[in-house]
Amino acid sequence: MKFVLLFCFSLFALQARMPESTQLIVVTTADWQTPKGTLQRYDKVGTQWKKTGKPIAILLGRNGLGWGIGLHTIPKNAPIIKKEGDGKSPAGIFRLKHAFGYDPLKIAYPYKTYKETDHCVDDVHSGFYNKIVDSTKTTADYTSFEHMKFPKDFYKYGIIVNHNHINEAGAKKGAGSCIFMHIKAIPTAGCTVMNEAQMKEIISWLNVKSNPLLVQGTVDVMKELLGLVK
Repeated sequence: MKFVLLFCFSLFALQARMPESTQLIVVTTADWQTPKGTLQRYDKVGTQWKKTGKPIAILLGRNGLGWGIGLHTIPKNAPIIKKEGDGKSPAGIFRLKHAFGYDPLKIAYPYKTYKETDHCVDDVHSGFYNKIVDSTKTTADYTSFEHMKFPKDFYKYGIIVNHNHINEAGAKKGAGSCIFMHIKAIPTAGCTVMNEAQMKEIISWLNVKSNPLLVQGTVDVMKELLGLVK
């Protein structure tokens, strides 16, 4: 299936809130339930969007997609809204924050290294909900969290997706937390995953001055979010 990117956000009244972006990561799925999708990168050259690199087969949440909290407006008739622990990846338009990993990486894009003691908090009762904290410098009020570094290589390289105001004020309790792009070979609790080489290629491609965005949704949603037509 071939799409032409017209880049029209008017259906969801987004233009007033959209940053000027010249890099897109577009993830498309066949339906709301599938954990499988295709990722395609785009660069804006002049006034035209051009594909960058080959399509990448990715995996999402084990239960597919649900509308998340980002730059878009969630439709009033939205069939599925993402919630904490639902095993769904967020659909919508999201800013990307910094990349991260276990060891330093020489790239131009903002990048942080994390330790075993760095936690991403998914406890809805915590004041640190949807925040990454250094547990050695924090008085923990949480019992549920993710280690940002652990023996497996899942977080060896990754990107923070700004879903539900991660690391910011305003995170909505129970709307989903700790959403990343990272390395894995099976569906996830809500992240977008691929292999290590693909993850490093994307991180190396990102340009902070381009205000890169992640756009995720079904084929039908993409027609509305991005004005994609056959």
